[in-house]
Amino acid sequence: MERIVFASDFHLGINGAVTSEEREKLLVRWIEEVAMSASEVFLLGDIFDFWFEYKKAIPKGFVRFQGALAALTDSGVPVHLFIGNHDMWIFDYFREEFNINLYRKPHIFERQGRKLLIGHGDGLGPGDHTFKVIRRVFHSPAMIGLFRWVHPDFGIRVAHAWSNSSRAGHGDIYQYHGPSREYLLSYCEEQSALSPDIDYFVFGHRHLVFDYLLSNGHSRYINIGDWLQFNSYAVLEQGDIHLRSYDNTPLRIITNETTF
Repeated sequence: MERIVFASDFHLGINGAVTSEEREKLLVRWIEEVAMSASEVFLLGDIFDFWFEYKKAIPKGFVRFQGALAALTDSGVPVHLFIGNHDMWIFDYFREEFNINLYRKPHIFERQGRKLLIGHGDGLGPGDHTFKVIRRVFHSPAMIGLFRWVHPDFGIRVAHAWSNSSRAGHGDIYQYHGPSREYLLSYCEEQSALSPDIDYFVFGHRHLVFDYLLSNGHSRYINIGDWLQFNSYAVLEQGDIHLRSYDNTPLRIITNETTF
């Protein structure tokens, strides 16, 4: 039976419910036990809390995770990686080293008789205008070129400090704001009105786990959550998406009936 697996927001490099090293080891187990038996794997961004590829170097660490990725793709499982806002400076390393497909924008796929719009989720929907401006600046060739000239010992330390301050500035990322104030949900509602044939809108970025029926009565907004708290992932089998957690981690799924 064809099983397609989705996961997002590992944020390797910072601690969550467990340390980054413990989470990395857990992810390696997940790859070996869950992803390795899948027909296809989608990783929806923010795999690292920060990542920058210099021409001849990458950030040190995460070798267990990279080894597991190599074993996964070497076994013949196709892997799709969407670039997130924390690892936006992934360039060619994962394509060249692991034969992984890279995407910088949401992309439509047709699988198991279903149409899916898949992406990381940053910069979509209304609001958060300051972040959208910063995102454009950080994606600019000039900014990337300038950062290459900064010594990694200094540049990576500054980047981690900015990442932490940005996260703190967004308050409690695990607070559900209600349907009218969830920007990714608003984006999916807008897109589902334009393209009602899309069955699933599948995103990460938000850190909460959603399985939400949209207003057209057909399309569903699926958010996979994260591995800082939930160790959550999704599986597409026989055209249906199911949300799950790894290692018996409690999972709270937000639906149309959830209050705030």
